[in-house]
Amino acid sequence: MILLDTHTWLWWLHTPEQLSNRARNSITLNENQDAILVSTISVWEVAVKHSAGKLLLPLPINEWFALAKTRPGITIEPLNPLDTIESTQLPNEFHKDPADRILVAIARRYDIELVTCDHKILKYPYVKTIW
Repeated sequence: MILLDTHTWLWWLHTPEQLSNRARNSITLNENQDAILVSTISVWEVAVKHSAGKLLLPLPINEWFALAKTRPGITIEPLNPLDTIESTQLPNEFHKDPADRILVAIARRYDIELVTCDHKILKYPYVKTIW
């Protein structure tokens, strides 16, 4: 099982050539095993960026999400209160972005890799990552 960062999910859906070979291979492997998590916080990030005009989608947001969540292998992970708590208690220094903190907390809870190209996450030694 793997967890996709928001940008990774978007790239996988729309521009998979932006993914690294390692990320693409991991997604393909987990897609075949129905083992790809996308957090509700990523759905929120997409909706926020789209409503602010910072993210163009090929469909209205509700239609886009209805289609995006049907991609093989995806499970939309509900927001778990334990992850919200853990996001405030991550070990050592980590940046303040609340969505990234929640994604890291989810990956740590499941002890799975977070697929991301975010350098701040990749440099954080307390979460497993793939890029």
